[in-house]
Amino acid sequence: MIAKIGKGENMWGALTYNQQKVDNENGAVLFTNKIPDLWDRPYSVNFFRKYFEPYLIANNKTEKPVRHISLNPDPDDRVDDSTYREMAQQYMQEMGYANQPYVVFKHTDIDRSHIHIVTTCVQLDGKKIPDNYDHHRSMDACRKIEKQYNLKAANEIQSTNQNLIFKPVDYDKGNVKTQMSSVLRHIPKTYNFQSIGAYNALLSQFNITFEEVSGEFHGKMKKGIVYFAIDENGKKVSHPFKSSLFGKHAGLENIQAIIEKSRVEMKNNPSILILKRTIETAITTSNSEDSFKMQLQEQGIATVLRKNEQGRIYGITFIDHPSKSVWNGSQLSKELSANVFNGMWNQRETKPEVMFNNNLPENSFQENTTEQFVAESISELFDGLFNGLLSSDANSDQEEQIFESQMNKKQRKRRKK
Repeated sequence: MIAKIGKGENMWGALTYNQQKVDNENGAVLFTNKIPDLWDRPYSVNFFRKYFEPYLIANNKTEKPVRHISLNPDPDDRVDDSTYREMAQQYMQEMGYANQPYVVFKHTDIDRSHIHIVTTCVQLDGKKIPDNYDHHRSMDACRKIEKQYNLKAANEIQSTNQNLIFKPVDYDKGNVKTQMSSVLRHIPKTYNFQSIGAYNALLSQFNITFEEVSGEFHGKMKKGIVYFAIDENGKKVSHPFKSSLFGKHAGLENIQAIIEKSRVEMKNNPSILILKRTIETAITTSNSEDSFKMQLQEQGIATVLRKNEQGRIYGITFIDHPSKSVWNGSQLSKELSANVFNGMWNQRETKPEVMFNNNLPENSFQENTTEQFVAESISELFDGLFNGLLSSDANSDQEEQIFESQMNKKQRKRRKK
């Protein structure tokens, strides 16, 4: 079993996403802790929110008080609802959340079920439950649950910080070729990626980029790669290095072979579902691009954005260091494409924030509130999430081409006017 812990500031978003699964008959509320059971009517986001508000209001200074946890058994495990409830309670006990309010949601919108737990790390006295060693405690809790319920053991990496085996190139330290070599001789053999663009996105995490070059040699046209060191802003800071300096693994022919092999291997990669759920959780508990990227980074997942000069996002790539795989957002799901994130973050940045009324009656909504806006945004964003098919033929340049085509159409329309 694998557990993913999302840490954010958006309680409304986390509750709304999960409750919509229930409302659309793709989920169920399995268990509530320190929140009354409802037998005569369905649950609602407003109902749940009332029991979290005292904790959030008491918050002294915790910037990310929301915890959105997913517990993911192995695909071969068959877990019934009663066992899910026991597993959730034991996990929360092990993590120190036994006395906190929390809701356990079961999701059934994909082939294999899993559960999400929404809670807060802030106690009634305003103090935060310590979370310095959450990752190790979570792994220990999972191992105990696996043994107790005879579940398949997950092969998790001990520390997400240790996933970054190769250090980014630091141009100021000198020996640039040696630094680049330590990355380029091993990265192609370690990670799976399905396009040249995805490979470049991966290298950008280590302050390296490359360009394809071609020329005539002994009467024949030859193609190859030259590499550059870049700074934190993606600007080239070194002269070009031929790929042959780093061995055949860094050459164009080998990179293309890896791409073809990766397209086959990644098509049925089980880690894709865990990655999608992790991204989903980060969306529901973040309110900005920075907080979204930070949450994924804490899970060992890097986010690479491609923007035009006006700041519009036309491409997004996720580098999952634990599974050593690189995915474009549109490959994971059409609801995780660049256009969706661009619209979501632009809207959130321009939408004025208004405090909500704590005295609202049950099942009523206050107009023009931040909470209502977030609920509507999440409804649009996750409508049909996970129902899209993974396209193994997608490439990182496709999103940019679509974007450029749309912009050209707009320009032609303006000229006609």
